[in-house]
Amino acid sequence: MKLADLLPRSPSTQPGISGTARVDRRIRDLVKRVEPGDIAVIDQVDLDRASADALVQAQVAAVVNAAPSISGRYPNLGPEVLLKAGVPLFDHAGREVLHRIRDGIRVRIHENTIYVGRREISTCVVQTPESVADQIVEARAGMSAQLEAFSANTIEFLRRERSLILDGVGVPELRVPLADRHVVVVAPGAGFAEDLQSLKRYVRHHKPVLIGVERAADTMRDLGFVPDIVVGDPTMVEANTLSAASEVVVPAQPDGHAPGVERVQDLGIGAVTFPATANPEDLALLLTEAHDATLVVTVGFQATLREFLDSGRSGSNPSTFLTRLKLGTRVIDGKAVALVHRSRTPRFVLLAFVVLVLVLVVGALLFLTTSGYADDVARWWDAVVDWAAGLLP
Repeated sequence: MKLADLLPRSPSTQPGISGTARVDRRIRDLVKRVEPGDIAVIDQVDLDRASADALVQAQVAAVVNAAPSISGRYPNLGPEVLLKAGVPLFDHAGREVLHRIRDGIRVRIHENTIYVGRREISTCVVQTPESVADQIVEARAGMSAQLEAFSANTIEFLRRERSLILDGVGVPELRVPLADRHVVVVAPGAGFAEDLQSLKRYVRHHKPVLIGVERAADTMRDLGFVPDIVVGDPTMVEANTLSAASEVVVPAQPDGHAPGVERVQDLGIGAVTFPATANPEDLALLLTEAHDATLVVTVGFQATLREFLDSGRSGSNPSTFLTRLKLGTRVIDGKAVALVHRSRTPRFVLLAFVVLVLVLVVGALLFLTTSGYADDVARWWDAVVDWAAGLLP
């Protein structure tokens, strides 16, 4: 027997997907330490869109889920997001996989089997766009049950947070004035960066207060929109973004403990805490309402019923529903604002066009008057003046 046959083969010659395993039940914590090309090993029933978006942004090579990514309770969005982004999804790996795969070890996935070295760790289900689509169709029957659960959760949330929702108790004071101003609140939802880019004209014209929620604040700064206020867990935000903001609002637990507040203290940045059980996006909206903002433009928030009821957010959806009701007509989606501003002609362009037309008309008048057409020219001139007056706002 040759010596080469006794040695393990190089990972590059073995079939399948190989990478360093990052193991964590909480995707929020996992994405903080994952590197591009790593394999995420998670345990989340009904993978939601927000979690999938975070994994895609982290550029993982694949996702191994110990639990079913679609349980059938509701047509959740996460699996579609991963597969559309080209991230392979391996399902039903079993809870034991979290113990058999140590964080930081190299693993390989070939077909429906997970290996560490040459040792088989577990089998799994390979999800495809077709298999996900079939499961989503079956899961649509669970929407009525989700709506019933949502109603019960809403009543419970209102009972727990009625002072905050009804009277604004606990909303912190801010150094940044919001009263009688436009505010843009940016959350890290699907396509939020593109939607924010489309608001450049609106932001330039109205100069609204900019609020970034967690990692969306970093993207805002990268795109040239420096957030005036950052809301959320400071450990999810880069130090430069926190330092550039005028205000940092840290969500706190009902007992007053604010996870992550030590980070802003270590950076020497002032911060205020906001004790509530609502999610950071809704806390940002409640800030705008309590401080009398005139108009609130949302970017990266849920837009459809399916997104709104996505099971990964079911615990926070009651706060979202009640918060939107509280803001009423003051809140508007960023896509609508971008569409209106994109279709409007800037006033200075319109004025320049009118001036150009008038110059041409005056030149024509001078020529025609000397040619004996004075009466016709006068009638033409009156018509032009009436037309130009109709163009001006």
